[in-house]
Amino acid sequence: MIAGLYIDGNSVLHRAQAGPKILAMVALGTGVFMVPDWPVVSLVLASVIALYRLSGFGWRVIIAQIRPMAWLLAIFFAVQLWLNDWQAGLLVITRIAAIVMFASLITLTTKTSDMLASLERALRPLKPLGVNPEKVSLAISMVLRFIPVIATVASEIRDAQRARGLDRSILAMIVPLIIRTLKMADDVADAIEARSFD
Repeated sequence: MIAGLYIDGNSVLHRAQAGPKILAMVALGTGVFMVPDWPVVSLVLASVIALYRLSGFGWRVIIAQIRPMAWLLAIFFAVQLWLNDWQAGLLVITRIAAIVMFASLITLTTKTSDMLASLERALRPLKPLGVNPEKVSLAISMVLRFIPVIATVASEIRDAQRARGLDRSILAMIVPLIIRTLKMADDVADAIEARSFD
């Protein structure tokens, strides 16, 4: 299973409009960075996990969203532990986990076509200002889709480097991740150009 890809369902979140869900993600992403206490952010993360259960997803799906970013969270925690303290480390990783988990939940319960249509409607008033709603909505929806996909790629790279005995080298994981991410972006750009998207 690839984390963050749409799974058909009939839950309240599946039936909800894409627009409010995207606004909720923006609000959550902004809100967790305004909260200075890790216990409060942990409650937000627990609420996001509860939303997975309410949306009909089992623990297998939830773990599939967490597993790819586990090593990255461990690195962030270790850095904060070294620079500050364990509470700062928990604050950082709970913030990131809450945002990524909620973004994954949005992509699991929202079709790409619905997301694009909702974003285009929201951006249409800006068209007289020179904004292309189709391009902007495509870019935003792709960012939402790529968050869990990149996390999965990072997990694959980590497993491959561990097999080579390079799991302790940050460069051995970061460099291939950057290269594969750029390659994916290039492939997507080629696909868009081939379809004459303007």
